[in-house]
Amino acid sequence: MFAARPATQPRLSGAAPAKIALVGGMLLDGYEAPPIHHAAVLIEGDRIVKVGPAASTPIPPDYTIVDTSGRTMLPGMIELHGHLILLGHGNYATWFPWVAKQGPGMLGTVMEVAAKQLLMAGVTSAVDLGAPLRESLAVRDRINKGDIPGPRMSMSGPWITRQGGGMTDQFGGIAVTSTAQAAAEVEKLAKAGVDVIKAHSGLTRDDYQAIADTAHKFGLRVHAHVYAETDVRNALETGIDVLSHAGSAGTAPPYSPQLITDIVNAGRPVVITAAHRAWIYPDTAAFPERLQDPQLRKDFPPAVYAEIQDSLKNWRALGYFGRTDREMIFRDKGVTQFTDSGTVLGMGTDSGTPMNFHTEALWREAKVHVDLGMPAIKVISALTRVGATILGKQRDLGTVEPGKLADIIVVNGNPLYDITALAHVETVVKGGTVVKSPRP
Repeated sequence: MFAARPATQPRLSGAAPAKIALVGGMLLDGYEAPPIHHAAVLIEGDRIVKVGPAASTPIPPDYTIVDTSGRTMLPGMIELHGHLILLGHGNYATWFPWVAKQGPGMLGTVMEVAAKQLLMAGVTSAVDLGAPLRESLAVRDRINKGDIPGPRMSMSGPWITRQGGGMTDQFGGIAVTSTAQAAAEVEKLAKAGVDVIKAHSGLTRDDYQAIADTAHKFGLRVHAHVYAETDVRNALETGIDVLSHAGSAGTAPPYSPQLITDIVNAGRPVVITAAHRAWIYPDTAAFPERLQDPQLRKDFPPAVYAEIQDSLKNWRALGYFGRTDREMIFRDKGVTQFTDSGTVLGMGTDSGTPMNFHTEALWREAKVHVDLGMPAIKVISALTRVGATILGKQRDLGTVEPGKLADIIVVNGNPLYDITALAHVETVVKGGTVVKSPRP
């Protein structure tokens, strides 16, 4: 054990203490290395300055101590596929008109609620892949200024697709009719200030090439919404940076061995988003009480809570789950084709989609991968270090080590033994500021 002064409760006013020490818990640093037991992490300002066993890591007297004894410390989780404009409502066709009917401020309110839920669930960085441009940039900028709580957001704004109407209109997407227009829209989004580009559905190989080339000219990475093997192949060979959804939602049969080999050899990241349909549906059938989690009532404005609950009254019949039977047949192979091959995997959930609440963040996706044989330590690395690399922010994020930004979470339990410990996030430190604490 270690000797330390009695823990002092950190200030939660939003002004970060100059110096913080997280002391006592087991540390998983994001590197798939053996844990550091009874560890200490010293933070000055927004950066980590020292990491090691508490017994051999002196803590200067001017540090505020956060006692993490009996808990696990790890890097803040990184959500690589979320939607702040959604809160788990059952039907897009009624959700978006309802939001619009509430007035021009409601969409911003929804996004703020979603951002806070993600942060409180231990997500300190996230990618939003599809929302109106103005609201996307506004919520990101407000978080960055410290006006509202939320993860470090990377926003795509509107996605680019060849399929107009329906979801494209609801999510504020851009339907293009030519490859030249696809490139021009990427340039407009880049100049407007987005952080990433999302290529959605119906695109041609030439479209992918133009989108990738234009985005890369502006230093932006492209996440592609791909399911069919032809689309995955086109996205891979044209330089799309992240293959999102690949292998999920009942894509069948599993991809050809050659495609998997080519993805692995290219080192191209895949974000499967496996749990949001084929696991959420049977999990809810087994425990429908999850839909009335009291945390949702606390987080949502009353009218929002009532609307979402109404949308889920007959959740088994929701159109979103119309292919669930098919999806469940192929769900395991959709994941294991990547986990067994050495594919670079990031973690994303499509959070906000029907019954897929931001409060649950990434633990459900992590559990799918562990249940299908991926070692828990590799899953934690995918949630943190690998996610930071996929974002291109590995110099600052993803691991707990000196020099990195102090984005650290503390969970109740040992996720190496039971990955669902990630559902029990007690403390969140973002940029050296304690934004969530188990103490009032």
